[in-house]
Amino acid sequence: MSDGRRPTVLVTGASGFVGRHLVPLLVRNGWVVRRAVRTPPQDPNDVTIDMLGPTTDWREAVADVDAVVHLAARVHHQNDEHAVQLYHDVNVGGTLHLARTAMAAGVRDFIFISTILVHGRSNDGRPPFREDDTLTPRSLYGMSKAAAEAGLRELVADSGMRVTVVRPPMIYGAGAKGNFAFLERAVKRGVPLPLANIHNRRAFLSVENLTSFVLHRLSSPGGRNFDVFLVADREQVSTPQFIERLAHAAQTSPRLFRLPQPILRTLLRVGGRGEANDSLLGSLELDLSKVAAIGWQPPISLDDGLKLAMSQSSS
Repeated sequence: MSDGRRPTVLVTGASGFVGRHLVPLLVRNGWVVRRAVRTPPQDPNDVTIDMLGPTTDWREAVADVDAVVHLAARVHHQNDEHAVQLYHDVNVGGTLHLARTAMAAGVRDFIFISTILVHGRSNDGRPPFREDDTLTPRSLYGMSKAAAEAGLRELVADSGMRVTVVRPPMIYGAGAKGNFAFLERAVKRGVPLPLANIHNRRAFLSVENLTSFVLHRLSSPGGRNFDVFLVADREQVSTPQFIERLAHAAQTSPRLFRLPQPILRTLLRVGGRGEANDSLLGSLELDLSKVAAIGWQPPISLDDGLKLAMSQSSS
């Protein structure tokens, strides 16, 4: 900062998977981190936020803040009659309300972690996804993130606050949940996986590379007041290749066997994991030329990211 003080950043979702990796990195690089937490504060800089939504009072949290990194979101929820409203209230209404409050407080940077699912679950038969593609979300989660992005674009059209939207693919690392946690447990326990017959190509993102990009963006002022970036590891590999390299990082051997894909797809649907048909079997390729053009490259490789995930994992 030109006045000699350390810059302050508010991180929502700071106690979550990405937040637990991001906060120490920001502190090591000279930022004062104000964590928005639901639990009792553990640090004088923490602020307690009971609920993320369109009426949350963020005024104290954003006071004298230079930047906001918005990680908090509703991710997993049953698709019942309340799901649409819940996703909208948290991921759309909550995000836009926070951004408005931040803008009114003079915050200069707002980083919103969206999802690659705004493009859909796979791009089989199509070119790699690009930032300027027409969005085709298929899930309530993806739709809510796409709506939040659109709202942010409109909100800051004539403002002095810069909004950066990050669309990551599956994020892996120590403490990750979802599909990565499922694959990690299966590999460590030696569970046979019928995925050897898959010939797809998918992007993945280590949490270390994601946090590196966030830091890079916060440290690089200027540019457009609304911008979108697809961020991923350099390598884009098949699902069985990812599992093989995960097993190598865990110092074990993968147990992959072949099963015809029509049978595998049917088993996944019957087992209640129909969405995994695309996320495990389909391709998800990303064009990373835009993020490279701003001078950022992933600092660690896929193999190193998996080794870090395994070395830090307690499971």
